[in-house]
Amino acid sequence: MGKQIVPVKSVVYALSPFQQKIMTGLWKDLPTKIHHKVSENWISATLLLAPLVGTYT
Repeated sequence: MGKQIVPVKSVVYALSPFQQKIMTGLWKDLPTKIHHKVSENWISATLLLAPLVGTYT
């Protein structure tokens, strides 16, 4: 059982400085998105935040 050479390809993904304006859509209207998610899942948010607030107060 000898050693065999295995070819490995590596792919690097990067955004050019000219294409980074595409990423602004993620941050657009962020407070409204957060409010919408919390209002949909307020029970889960309460169960997450209550122990944290109780621990640190």
